[in-house]
Amino acid sequence: MPQVAIQIGGRTFEVACQPGEEAFLQSAAQMLDNEASPLIAQVGRMPESQMLLMAGLLLADKSIAMEERLKAAEEAAQVEPTRVEVPVIPPQLAETMAELASRAEALADEVDQKAKGWP
Repeated sequence: MPQVAIQIGGRTFEVACQPGEEAFLQSAAQMLDNEASPLIAQVGRMPESQMLLMAGLLLADKSIAMEERLKAAEEAAQVEPTRVEVPVIPPQLAETMAELASRAEALADEVDQKAKGWP
C-alpha cells in the first residue's frame, strides 16, 4: 500500500492509500490545506486535531452550499414547459378554399377557351 506525504496547514502527514489513488489523495489534501492555511494565519499555532477539524468543517460548509445551489439549479431547470398552441384550420375553411380554387380553375379554363377563339 503506497504511503503519500501530504502537507496541511504547514504540517506533513504520511498517509496510506490504495494503489492508483495517490493523485486523488494529493488533491484532497490540497483542498484541506487551502482551508487550514488561512486558519493558521489568523489564529496562529493550534493543535493538529483542532486545525483539521476546523478545516474539515469549512470544507463541509462549502460542500453543503454547493449542494444547495445545485438543487436550486435543478429545480429551476424543471419548470413546466410553456404551452404552445398551433392554430388549426377549421374544416369549413378548408372546404371553402377548395371550392374557391375550383371556381378559379373553371374561370381560368373559360378565359383560355375564349382566348383561343379570339382572332
